[in-house]
Amino acid sequence: MQSSCTPPASRGARAGLAARAPAARLAALMPQLPDHEILRAPEIGTAMVRGRMGGTGDAFNLGEVTVTRASVRLADGAVGHGYVQGRDRGHALRAAILDALGTGAEPILAALAAEEEQRRAARAARAAATKVEFFTLVRGEDA
Repeated sequence: MQSSCTPPASRGARAGLAARAPAARLAALMPQLPDHEILRAPEIGTAMVRGRMGGTGDAFNLGEVTVTRASVRLADGAVGHGYVQGRDRGHALRAAILDALGTGAEPILAALAAEEEQRRAARAARAAATKVEFFTLVRGEDA
């Protein structure tokens, strides 16, 4: 899939895009993995999720979420790390390889960015369809 969407420039943004991408779509875009050495085999654990009341209040521990992480070294020596929510070891491994590839993975990242943009637009359209317009009627004696 060719896309006109620009892939993210920063490493953190690329890692986030790989982590948020559907695992099956990432596997379809990367059916063959480049030569790599596994530095940290995909392992499953938990991470504490923190929240803020109203987005601005004091931070509090909301709960734990399952996370899978992996680390790889490519044949050219580039090292990559991948963290994904859930228990999908293949997703974490592919995210780590994308991290190691860096800007060399632009076609895959551009496709993922375009698809994420489409998902967000569809979600915004569904939310906009539920918008309610409120208005107030003014009675004659209140005018």
